[in-house]
Amino acid sequence: MRYELLLKGGHVIDPANGIETITDIAIRDGNIAVVDTDIPADSAQQCLDVSGLYVTPGLVDIHVHLYATPGNRDAWAGDNSILPDGFSFRAGTTTMVDTGSAGWRNFADFRHRVLDRFTTRTYGFVNIAGFGMATMMTEQNVHDLNVDECAAIAREHEDVVVGLKTAHYVMPDWTSVDRVVAAGEKARMPAMIDFGHFKPERPYYELVSERLRPGDISTHMYRGPVPCIDEQGHVYSYLREARERGIRFDVGHGAGSFCFRNAVPCVEQNFWPDSISTDLHRMSMNIGMLDMPTTMSKFLVMGMPLADVIRLSTIEPARVIGRPQHGHLSVGAAADVAVLRLDEGDFGYMDSFGGVLRADRRLFCELTLCDGQIVWDLNGRSGADYRTLDPEYGVRDVEELIRPPQA
Repeated sequence: MRYELLLKGGHVIDPANGIETITDIAIRDGNIAVVDTDIPADSAQQCLDVSGLYVTPGLVDIHVHLYATPGNRDAWAGDNSILPDGFSFRAGTTTMVDTGSAGWRNFADFRHRVLDRFTTRTYGFVNIAGFGMATMMTEQNVHDLNVDECAAIAREHEDVVVGLKTAHYVMPDWTSVDRVVAAGEKARMPAMIDFGHFKPERPYYELVSERLRPGDISTHMYRGPVPCIDEQGHVYSYLREARERGIRFDVGHGAGSFCFRNAVPCVEQNFWPDSISTDLHRMSMNIGMLDMPTTMSKFLVMGMPLADVIRLSTIEPARVIGRPQHGHLSVGAAADVAVLRLDEGDFGYMDSFGGVLRADRRLFCELTLCDGQIVWDLNGRSGADYRTLDPEYGVRDVEELIRPPQA
Protein backbone atom coordinates (compact mmCIF):
# COMPACT_ATOMS: atom_id res chain seq x y z
CA MET A 1 0.00 0.00 0.00
CA ARG A 2 1.32 3.45 -0.92
CA TYR A 3 -0.66 5.34 1.73
CA GLU A 4 -1.90 4.69 5.24
CA LEU A 5 -5.13 6.66 4.84
CA LEU A 6 -7.19 8.05 1.99
CA LEU A 7 -9.97 10.62 2.41
CA LYS A 8 -12.08 10.16 -0.69
CA GLY A 9 -14.66 12.35 -2.38
CA GLY A 10 -14.77 15.25 0.07
CA HIS A 11 -15.22 18.90 -0.83
CA VAL A 12 -11.76 20.20 0.03
CA ILE A 13 -11.43 23.83 1.10
CA ASP A 14 -7.78 24.79 1.55
CA PRO A 15 -7.60 28.60 1.29
CA ALA A 16 -3.81 28.72 1.64
CA ASN A 17 -3.48 26.84 -1.65
CA GLY A 18 -6.56 28.22 -3.37
CA ILE A 19 -8.28 24.81 -3.42
CA GLU A 20 -12.06 24.62 -3.27
CA THR A 21 -13.20 21.51 -5.09
CA ILE A 22 -14.17 17.85 -4.70
CA THR A 23 -10.96 15.86 -4.54
CA ASP A 24 -9.10 13.16 -2.59
CA ILE A 25 -6.37 13.44 0.03
CA ALA A 26 -3.83 10.67 0.63
CA ILE A 27 -1.77 10.51 3.81
CA ARG A 28 1.58 8.81 4.34
CA ASP A 29 3.86 8.87 7.42
CA GLY A 30 1.64 11.44 9.11
CA ASN A 31 1.91 13.95 6.25
CA ILE A 32 -0.17 15.01 3.28
CA ALA A 33 1.16 12.89 0.41
CA VAL A 34 -1.17 13.68 -2.49
CA VAL A 35 -4.11 15.96 -3.15
CA ASP A 36 -5.72 14.85 -6.40
CA THR A 37 -8.88 13.48 -7.97
CA ASP A 38 -9.54 9.76 -8.35
CA ILE A 39 -6.75 8.40 -6.17
CA PRO A 40 -7.35 4.61 -6.26
CA ALA A 41 -9.04 3.33 -3.11
CA ASP A 42 -6.83 0.24 -3.08
CA SER A 43 -3.69 2.39 -2.84
CA ALA A 44 -4.33 2.97 0.88
CA GLN A 45 -4.52 0.71 3.89
CA GLN A 46 -7.73 2.51 4.88
CA CYS A 47 -10.08 4.48 2.66
CA LEU A 48 -12.76 6.71 4.20
CA ASP A 49 -15.67 7.94 2.11
CA VAL A 50 -16.14 11.61 3.05
CA SER A 51 -18.38 12.55 0.14
CA GLY A 52 -20.94 15.19 1.05
CA LEU A 53 -18.60 16.62 3.69
CA TYR A 54 -16.12 19.50 3.76
CA VAL A 55 -12.47 18.61 4.24
CA THR A 56 -10.39 21.47 5.63
CA PRO A 57 -7.08 22.01 7.38
CA GLY A 58 -7.21 21.33 11.09
CA LEU A 59 -8.67 24.39 12.79
CA VAL A 60 -6.33 26.85 14.50
CA ASP A 61 -7.85 28.44 17.62
CA ILE A 62 -5.53 31.18 18.86
CA HIS A 63 -7.52 32.19 21.95
CA VAL A 64 -8.10 29.51 24.61
CA HIS A 65 -7.21 28.95 28.27
CA LEU A 66 -5.32 25.76 29.12
CA TYR A 67 -3.52 26.27 32.45
CA ALA A 68 -5.80 23.84 34.26
CA THR A 69 -4.29 23.72 37.73
CA PRO A 70 -6.20 24.08 41.01
CA GLY A 71 -6.69 27.78 41.57
CA ASN A 72 -9.07 30.60 42.25
CA ARG A 73 -12.48 29.79 40.76
CA ASP A 74 -12.92 33.49 39.99
CA ALA A 75 -9.73 33.57 37.92
CA TRP A 76 -9.38 32.79 34.23
CA ALA A 77 -6.58 30.35 34.89
CA GLY A 78 -6.87 27.50 37.36
CA ASP A 79 -10.31 25.97 37.60
CA ASN A 80 -11.67 27.89 34.61
CA SER A 81 -9.15 26.46 32.15
CA ILE A 82 -9.64 23.27 30.15
CA LEU A 83 -7.23 20.56 29.00
CA PRO A 84 -6.48 20.50 25.26
CA ASP A 85 -7.23 17.04 23.85
CA GLY A 86 -10.60 16.76 25.59
CA PHE A 87 -11.96 19.85 23.83
CA SER A 88 -9.85 20.33 20.72
CA PHE A 89 -10.35 17.30 18.50
CA ARG A 90 -14.12 17.00 18.90
CA ALA A 91 -14.29 20.54 17.48
CA GLY A 92 -11.94 19.91 14.54
CA THR A 93 -9.21 21.92 16.24
CA THR A 94 -5.66 20.63 15.97
CA THR A 95 -3.78 23.78 17.10
CA MET A 96 -4.58 25.78 20.25
CA VAL A 97 -2.95 28.87 21.72
CA ASP A 98 -3.27 29.74 25.40
CA THR A 99 -3.63 33.49 25.75
CA GLY A 100 -1.78 34.54 28.85
CA SER A 101 -3.12 32.18 31.51
CA ALA A 102 0.48 31.93 32.75
CA GLY A 103 2.88 34.82 33.28
CA TRP A 104 6.64 35.07 33.25
CA ARG A 105 6.89 33.67 36.80
CA ASN A 106 4.95 30.44 36.14
CA PHE A 107 5.19 29.88 32.38
CA ALA A 108 7.80 27.13 32.81
CA ASP A 109 5.39 25.27 35.11
CA PHE A 110 2.58 25.74 32.57
CA ARG A 111 4.77 24.34 29.84
CA HIS A 112 5.73 21.31 31.95
CA ARG A 113 2.15 20.57 33.04
CA VAL A 114 0.33 21.29 29.78
CA LEU A 115 2.13 22.38 26.63
CA ASP A 116 4.55 19.46 26.50
CA ARG A 117 2.02 16.75 27.44
CA PHE A 118 -0.77 16.65 24.87
CA THR A 119 -1.31 15.58 21.27
CA THR A 120 -2.96 18.86 20.30
CA ARG A 121 -0.41 21.34 18.96
CA THR A 122 -0.23 23.93 21.73
CA TYR A 123 1.42 27.34 22.04
CA GLY A 124 1.14 30.20 24.48
CA PHE A 125 1.29 33.94 25.04
CA VAL A 126 3.29 34.92 28.14
CA ASN A 127 1.39 37.30 30.40
CA ILE A 128 3.21 40.50 31.37
CA ALA A 129 1.79 39.93 34.87
CA GLY A 130 4.17 37.60 36.71
CA PHE A 131 1.53 35.05 37.74
CA GLY A 132 -0.65 35.54 34.71
CA MET A 133 -4.36 35.24 35.27
CA ALA A 134 -4.09 33.59 38.68
CA THR A 135 -6.40 36.27 40.10
CA MET A 136 -7.64 39.69 39.07
CA MET A 137 -5.34 41.14 41.75
CA THR A 138 -2.19 39.72 40.15
CA GLU A 139 -3.11 41.43 36.88
CA GLN A 140 -3.28 44.86 38.57
CA ASN A 141 0.10 44.64 40.32
CA VAL A 142 2.13 47.16 38.29
CA HIS A 143 5.27 46.18 40.22
CA ASP A 144 5.01 42.69 38.68
CA LEU A 145 4.48 43.85 35.07
CA ASN A 146 8.13 43.28 34.24
CA VAL A 147 9.25 43.99 30.69
CA ASP A 148 12.68 42.38 30.89
CA GLU A 149 11.58 39.19 32.67
CA CYS A 150 8.60 38.70 30.36
CA ALA A 151 10.72 39.13 27.24
CA ALA A 152 13.40 36.80 28.61
CA ILE A 153 10.92 34.00 29.31
CA ALA A 154 9.40 34.46 25.86
CA ARG A 155 12.80 34.08 24.23
CA GLU A 156 13.75 31.13 26.44
CA HIS A 157 10.63 29.25 25.33
CA GLU A 158 10.40 30.69 21.82
CA ASP A 159 9.60 27.29 20.32
CA VAL A 160 6.19 27.40 22.02
CA VAL A 161 5.72 31.12 22.75
CA VAL A 162 3.98 33.15 20.04
CA GLY A 163 3.71 36.50 21.83
CA LEU A 164 3.05 38.49 24.99
CA LYS A 165 -0.30 39.27 26.62
CA THR A 166 -2.05 41.65 28.97
CA ALA A 167 -5.64 41.24 30.15
CA HIS A 168 -8.25 42.47 32.61
CA TYR A 169 -6.33 45.58 33.64
CA VAL A 170 -8.79 47.92 35.39
CA MET A 171 -6.68 50.98 36.19
CA PRO A 172 -7.25 54.21 34.17
CA ASP A 173 -3.71 54.32 32.75
CA TRP A 174 -1.76 52.67 29.95
CA THR A 175 0.82 50.88 32.12
CA SER A 176 -0.08 47.29 31.22
CA VAL A 177 -0.41 48.08 27.51
CA ASP A 178 2.80 50.07 27.29
CA ARG A 179 4.78 47.41 29.15
CA VAL A 180 3.51 44.44 27.16
CA VAL A 181 4.23 46.30 23.92
CA ALA A 182 7.73 47.08 25.23
CA ALA A 183 8.22 43.40 26.10
CA GLY A 184 7.04 42.46 22.63
CA GLU A 185 9.53 44.88 21.12
CA LYS A 186 12.32 43.40 23.22
CA ALA A 187 11.36 39.80 22.44
CA ARG A 188 10.60 40.59 18.78
CA MET A 189 7.11 39.11 19.14
CA PRO A 190 3.56 40.45 18.86
CA ALA A 191 1.51 41.56 21.85
CA MET A 192 -2.11 40.57 22.34
CA ILE A 193 -4.30 43.02 24.24
CA ASP A 194 -7.47 42.11 26.10
CA PHE A 195 -8.45 45.67 26.91
CA GLY A 196 -10.02 44.69 30.21
CA HIS A 197 -12.29 47.34 31.64
CA PHE A 198 -12.94 50.34 29.41
CA LYS A 199 -11.97 53.73 30.85
CA PRO A 200 -12.45 57.25 29.48
CA GLU A 201 -8.77 57.96 30.18
CA ARG A 202 -7.65 55.21 27.78
CA PRO A 203 -10.10 55.01 24.88
CA TYR A 204 -10.10 51.99 22.61
CA TYR A 205 -9.51 54.04 19.49
CA GLU A 206 -6.23 55.30 20.96
CA LEU A 207 -5.16 51.71 21.66
CA VAL A 208 -5.46 50.51 18.08
CA SER A 209 -4.64 53.84 16.40
CA GLU A 210 -1.56 54.84 18.39
CA ARG A 211 -0.40 52.42 21.08
CA LEU A 212 -0.10 49.11 19.22
CA ARG A 213 2.52 48.16 16.62
CA PRO A 214 1.87 46.49 13.28
CA GLY A 215 1.37 42.80 14.00
CA ASP A 216 -0.01 43.38 17.50
CA ILE A 217 -3.42 41.83 18.20
CA SER A 218 -6.54 43.39 19.67
CA THR A 219 -8.75 40.55 20.88
CA HIS A 220 -12.48 40.62 21.75
CA MET A 221 -13.04 42.84 18.72
CA TYR A 222 -16.86 42.55 18.86
CA ARG A 223 -17.15 43.08 22.60
CA GLY A 224 -20.13 45.22 23.60
CA PRO A 225 -18.21 48.31 24.82
CA VAL A 226 -15.96 48.44 21.72
CA PRO A 227 -17.06 51.47 19.67
CA CYS A 228 -17.68 49.73 16.33
CA ILE A 229 -20.75 51.40 14.83
CA ASP A 230 -21.50 55.14 14.61
CA GLU A 231 -24.91 56.82 14.94
CA GLN A 232 -25.63 56.21 11.25
CA GLY A 233 -24.90 52.48 11.59
CA HIS A 234 -21.55 52.62 9.81
CA VAL A 235 -18.31 50.97 10.94
CA TYR A 236 -16.04 53.62 12.42
CA SER A 237 -13.25 54.56 10.04
CA TYR A 238 -10.57 54.32 12.75
CA LEU A 239 -11.00 50.53 12.76
CA ARG A 240 -10.25 50.17 9.06
CA GLU A 241 -7.36 52.62 9.39
CA ALA A 242 -5.90 50.56 12.25
CA ARG A 243 -6.10 47.43 10.12
CA GLU A 244 -4.35 49.21 7.25
CA ARG A 245 -1.64 50.12 9.77
CA GLY A 246 -1.15 46.40 10.47
CA ILE A 247 -3.16 45.87 13.65
CA ARG A 248 -4.69 42.39 13.82
CA PHE A 249 -8.23 41.89 15.15
CA ASP A 250 -9.17 38.63 16.90
CA VAL A 251 -12.69 37.45 17.81
CA GLY A 252 -12.07 35.86 21.23
CA HIS A 253 -15.79 35.11 21.69
CA GLY A 254 -15.71 33.88 25.28
CA ALA A 255 -18.46 34.22 27.87
CA GLY A 256 -18.59 38.02 27.84
CA SER A 257 -16.87 39.31 24.73
CA PHE A 258 -19.11 38.77 21.70
CA CYS A 259 -22.15 40.90 20.92
CA PHE A 260 -24.30 40.47 17.82
CA ARG A 261 -25.14 44.18 18.04
CA ASN A 262 -21.54 44.87 17.00
CA ALA A 263 -20.71 41.73 15.04
CA VAL A 264 -23.61 41.67 12.56
CA PRO A 265 -23.16 45.18 11.09
CA CYS A 266 -19.36 44.79 11.07
CA VAL A 267 -19.55 41.53 9.13
CA GLU A 268 -22.16 42.97 6.76
CA GLN A 269 -19.83 45.93 6.09
CA ASN A 270 -16.80 43.65 5.59
CA PHE A 271 -14.96 44.56 8.78
CA TRP A 272 -14.04 40.94 9.37
CA PRO A 273 -11.67 39.42 11.91
CA ASP A 274 -8.13 38.35 11.14
CA SER A 275 -8.76 35.27 13.28
CA ILE A 276 -11.93 33.51 14.38
CA SER A 277 -11.29 32.20 17.89
CA THR A 278 -13.29 30.92 20.82
CA ASP A 279 -11.78 32.17 24.11
CA LEU A 280 -12.57 28.65 25.28
CA HIS A 281 -12.81 28.13 29.03
CA ARG A 282 -15.18 26.62 31.57
CA MET A 283 -17.64 29.52 31.46
CA SER A 284 -17.90 29.78 27.67
CA MET A 285 -18.02 26.17 26.53
CA ASN A 286 -21.60 25.29 27.53
CA ILE A 287 -23.69 28.41 26.82
CA GLY A 288 -23.28 30.98 24.06
CA MET A 289 -19.91 30.28 22.48
CA LEU A 290 -19.90 26.44 22.77
CA ASP A 291 -17.05 25.48 20.41
CA MET A 292 -15.11 26.38 17.27
CA PRO A 293 -17.62 25.05 14.69
CA THR A 294 -20.42 26.98 16.40
CA THR A 295 -18.37 30.17 16.43
CA MET A 296 -17.51 29.65 12.76
CA SER A 297 -21.18 29.02 11.98
CA LYS A 298 -22.09 32.41 13.43
CA PHE A 299 -19.89 34.13 10.88
CA LEU A 300 -21.29 31.94 8.12
CA VAL A 301 -24.89 32.87 8.91
CA MET A 302 -23.97 36.54 9.36
CA GLY A 303 -23.06 36.50 5.69
CA MET A 304 -19.43 35.47 5.37
CA PRO A 305 -18.69 32.95 2.58
CA LEU A 306 -17.75 29.49 3.84
CA ALA A 307 -14.30 29.60 2.21
CA ASP A 308 -13.52 32.80 4.12
CA VAL A 309 -14.80 31.32 7.37
CA ILE A 310 -12.38 28.43 6.84
CA ARG A 311 -9.55 30.79 5.91
CA LEU A 312 -10.03 32.84 9.07
CA SER A 313 -10.08 29.65 11.16
CA THR A 314 -6.98 28.02 9.64
CA ILE A 315 -4.19 29.72 7.71
CA GLU A 316 -4.90 33.32 8.76
CA PRO A 317 -4.69 32.70 12.53
CA ALA A 318 -1.61 30.55 11.89
CA ARG A 319 -0.02 33.55 10.20
CA VAL A 320 -1.13 35.91 12.98
CA ILE A 321 0.87 33.85 15.50
CA GLY A 322 3.81 33.38 13.15
CA ARG A 323 3.28 29.63 12.64
CA PRO A 324 2.42 29.33 8.93
CA GLN A 325 3.38 25.65 8.95
CA HIS A 326 -0.14 25.02 10.30
CA GLY A 327 -3.53 25.67 8.73
CA HIS A 328 -3.07 24.21 5.24
CA LEU A 329 -3.11 20.94 3.31
CA SER A 330 0.05 21.37 1.25
CA VAL A 331 1.84 18.22 0.15
CA GLY A 332 4.48 17.49 2.79
CA ALA A 333 2.62 19.31 5.57
CA ALA A 334 1.55 17.50 8.71
CA ALA A 335 -1.80 15.81 8.07
CA ASP A 336 -3.88 17.93 10.45
CA VAL A 337 -7.36 17.71 8.96
CA ALA A 338 -10.92 18.58 9.95
CA VAL A 339 -13.90 16.99 8.21
CA LEU A 340 -16.98 19.16 8.68
CA ARG A 341 -20.67 18.60 8.02
CA LEU A 342 -22.90 21.54 7.07
CA ASP A 343 -26.49 20.86 8.12
CA GLU A 344 -29.61 22.73 7.12
CA GLY A 345 -32.37 23.28 9.65
CA ASP A 346 -33.60 25.70 12.29
CA PHE A 347 -30.71 26.74 14.52
CA GLY A 348 -30.30 29.38 17.21
CA TYR A 349 -27.02 31.12 17.99
CA MET A 350 -26.48 33.00 21.23
CA ASP A 351 -23.98 35.76 21.90
CA SER A 352 -22.40 36.49 25.27
CA PHE A 353 -25.31 38.58 26.51
CA GLY A 354 -28.39 36.49 25.70
CA GLY A 355 -28.90 37.87 22.20
CA VAL A 356 -30.01 35.18 19.75
CA LEU A 357 -29.68 35.01 15.99
CA ARG A 358 -31.74 32.32 14.24
CA ALA A 359 -30.48 30.83 11.00
CA ASP A 360 -30.79 27.79 8.74
CA ARG A 361 -27.23 26.37 8.66
CA ARG A 362 -24.74 24.96 11.13
CA LEU A 363 -21.33 23.31 10.99
CA PHE A 364 -20.51 20.14 12.92
CA CYS A 365 -17.24 18.24 13.13
CA GLU A 366 -17.42 14.66 11.81
CA LEU A 367 -13.75 13.67 11.84
CA THR A 368 -10.41 15.06 12.97
CA LEU A 369 -6.89 13.94 12.10
CA CYS A 370 -3.72 15.08 13.83
CA ASP A 371 -0.42 13.99 12.28
CA GLY A 372 -2.46 11.64 10.11
CA GLN A 373 -3.99 9.83 13.10
CA ILE A 374 -7.76 9.77 13.59
CA VAL A 375 -8.37 11.52 16.90
CA TRP A 376 -12.12 12.24 16.60
CA ASP A 377 -14.70 10.16 14.76
CA LEU A 378 -18.26 11.27 15.48
CA ASN A 379 -20.05 8.60 13.46
CA GLY A 380 -17.59 5.72 13.37
CA ARG A 381 -16.47 6.29 9.80
CA SER A 382 -13.12 4.64 10.48
CA GLY A 383 -14.68 1.46 11.87
CA ALA A 384 -16.42 -1.54 10.30
CA ASP A 385 -19.84 -3.13 10.80
CA TYR A 386 -19.29 -5.39 13.81
CA ARG A 387 -21.20 -8.19 12.06
CA THR A 388 -18.47 -8.41 9.43
CA LEU A 389 -15.68 -8.92 11.96
CA ASP A 390 -14.31 -12.10 13.42
CA PRO A 391 -16.87 -13.55 15.87
CA GLU A 392 -14.36 -13.21 18.68
CA TYR A 393 -13.14 -9.70 17.84
CA GLY A 394 -12.38 -7.65 20.91
CA VAL A 395 -10.42 -10.44 22.58
CA ARG A 396 -6.80 -9.36 22.60
CA ASP A 397 -5.51 -12.81 23.50
CA VAL A 398 -7.41 -16.04 22.99
CA GLU A 399 -6.46 -17.03 26.54
CA GLU A 400 -8.68 -14.22 27.79
CA LEU A 401 -11.79 -15.91 26.35
CA ILE A 402 -13.15 -18.17 29.07
CA ARG A 403 -16.47 -19.71 28.07
CA PRO A 404 -19.05 -20.72 30.68
CA PRO A 405 -19.84 -24.44 30.97
CA GLN A 406 -22.63 -25.73 28.76
CA ALA A 407 -25.95 -26.45 30.47
